[in-house]
Amino acid sequence: MATKEEVKKLAALARISVDEAELEAFTREFDAIVAYVGQLESLEIALDGRAEKPALYNVLRDDERPHEARAYTEKIAEQFPARKGDALSVKQIISHD
Repeated sequence: MATKEEVKKLAALARISVDEAELEAFTREFDAIVAYVGQLESLEIALDGRAEKPALYNVLRDDERPHEARAYTEKIAEQFPARKGDALSVKQIISHD
């Protein structure tokens, strides 16, 4: 049987605030939840090589240049509300106070 301290520790790890009234209910329900999840141990999964495996693969672009370097830089930089050279100039939002 789970104790209140164990449920408090689990709630702290999950960053959940639990009132004392809720703590009683969670303590009673804890063992039932663990038993329910424990049913996964009784599953039989075929691990032989005959099981169909999903087709997993990474879709990667060929390592080549799709266009010339800086071909669109000026076009994009023209749309900046404020800029310094080719860089977008933004208002500072982080202070070091």
